Parts: sequence; C-alpha cells; structure tokens
Amino acid sequence: MEAASAGKILSVNIGKKVGCKKDPVEECRMIADSGIQGDAHAGILPNRQVSLLATESIEKIRNKGLDIHFGDFAENLTTEGVILHLLPLGTRLKIGPDVLTEVTQIGKVCHDRCAIFNTIGDCVMPREGIFVKVLTEGVVRVGDEITLIS
Repeated sequence: MEAASAGKILSVNIGKKVGCKKDPVEECRMIADSGIQGDAHAGILPNRQVSLLATESIEKIRNKGLDIHFGDFAENLTTEGVILHLLPLGTRLKIGPDVLTEVTQIGKVCHDRCAIFNTIGDCVMPREGIFVKVLTEGVVRVGDEITLIS
C-alpha cells in the first residue's frame, strides 16, 4: 500500500441534532462501524458515518459574500489540502496516527434546502462534501494530518 500525505484537519465538528449546524471541538473519538462518538449521525447510516468538507469548497460560498464558519454545513471534519469530491469511492484516508476511514459517498441529496441555500441560492455540501465509514477507531484532533492510502 502506498501512502501520500495530502492535507490536514482544520476543524472537528459535532452536532446533537441531525440536519443542524455542528459545533467545533478540539478532538473527537471515531468509533469503528459507527462514526463520531456523541454526534447525532453516529450509528444511523452505515455509508454516511462521518462527513467531510474541504475549506477550498467552503471558500466558494464565502466568495459569494456569505460569512460562513466551520461546521455551518453540518460537516464533521473540515479539511485543507485534499480536493475531497474528486476522490474515488473506496479511497482510504488515514486521519491522525490511528484512524483509518474509507470513502463511501460523494455528495448527497438535500431533501430540505438549508439556510445557506436559502440565503444565496447555492450550497456546496451536496456536490463536494464526502462521507466515510470508520474502519479503525481512535481520536482525531484539529491539526491532524490526512494521508491518502492507495
């Protein structure tokens, strides 16, 4: 297996309710086959355990004049340095020293338009957010490195 350092975690975000903004925290515990401990999405959908969105994608919305913050798209992990939506399904991402994840879904269908879409008529999460399942558990912290495993 070949590994290449690709990026880092800028924000870890946890929410108590599905479909709402998530609050930034310094670290979280990722649980194998479940998701993030304490997050509303943990254990609900096996292919959408943890959501990731790149700051590069968030900047597209900021450039339209909206003051947006990490967690506002309800993403669990905000990243930098990886163009997430271009990763093939099945790509494995090592996050920090212990956590191994696998890309299971690119984008999502939004059944209800979020506040971001209603404000500016666009949202990047449905196109550029990704979902992973947790293969090995551990703690993920702000500043952790993301390594692509091929």
